[in-house]
Amino acid sequence: MAHTSSHELSPAEYQKAKKDAYLGFWILLGVTVFEVAVSLLGKGWIPGTEGLAKLSWVVIAAGAIIAVLSIYKARYIILEFMHLGHEVQGLRFSVLLPTVLLIWAIIAFFQEGDAWRKRRELIKDKNEIRLDADGNIIAPAAELKG
Repeated sequence: MAHTSSHELSPAEYQKAKKDAYLGFWILLGVTVFEVAVSLLGKGWIPGTEGLAKLSWVVIAAGAIIAVLSIYKARYIILEFMHLGHEVQGLRFSVLLPTVLLIWAIIAFFQEGDAWRKRRELIKDKNEIRLDADGNIIAPAAELKG
């Protein structure tokens, strides 16, 4: 008894699926190349743009553009390649919410690490001992600053 699957694609459906896959590839490639160009421009690594890296608004704008494009790529991959674009909203959120929480956790870890670094520098400054030319203790750095 022959069994036919309803999941087989007709030649027209196959060509459309292939075309959609290539379109996705070219979209992601274009966005990635643009991201790399913005990053190189923001860092001043493109010849003739070295001075741009010194402008804080250029660095902030480059970072914002890269973040937005990365979010777009993640959304596109999740909705198209993971086939969640045609699913119910609850299933989409069950995939997207952990992703958002992961991004939040990464930001929190960076901020916490920066706070530890600043505290460590403060402790090093307070514990620093100054010596005169003969090696005698003058005063701890904290007393000299006060």
